[in-house]
Amino acid sequence: MVRLPLTPAEVERGQRLGALLRLARGERSMLEVALDARVSPETLRKIESGRVATPAFPTIAAIADVLGLSLDAVWAEISRPEGAPGRNAREWLAS
Repeated sequence: MVRLPLTPAEVERGQRLGALLRLARGERSMLEVALDARVSPETLRKIESGRVATPAFPTIAAIADVLGLSLDAVWAEISRPEGAPGRNAREWLAS
């Protein structure tokens, strides 16, 4: 199976997702969050660093649940157009 290269928009969404998850994780260790979400620490590291820009939905759902993020909040943060006003990750975490 040949994977098509990611578009710049997909790469940017992956970076936004990673930043949101890192911020939501706060002081918790990556290992703790990964184990609680039942994903490998390597998978979480790759998602947080943006190396996996299009992770599987169940993976993101599990991580978001462990971090107390709603999927609506995750989607709103990663899908807003570049430069568009929106809530930042800290605002999502406070709500």
